[in-house]
Amino acid sequence: MSGELVLDFARDGLWVLILVASPIMIVGLLVGVVIALFQALTQIQEMTLVFVPKILAIFFTMMITMPFMGATMAAYMRKAVDLIIVSGG
Repeated sequence: MSGELVLDFARDGLWVLILVASPIMIVGLLVGVVIALFQALTQIQEMTLVFVPKILAIFFTMMITMPFMGATMAAYMRKAVDLIIVSGG
């Protein structure tokens, strides 16, 4: 396996990581900002107020995007197996 092929495979792995993690991270960020804005406007400074809505939003986002995440990771795994078979081991 050449160095160029290894770097391409690593780059693809980082891209898969970004694609799989970004929906969850973006939703968590947006929910956190909305709750922080709500806390700033109402002057409610409860530290635990953020956790339940953020956990629920991330859970529902995971349920919605699970087929996409699974398909993306399966395609990357197929590519990894093909590279192992082609390179002989």
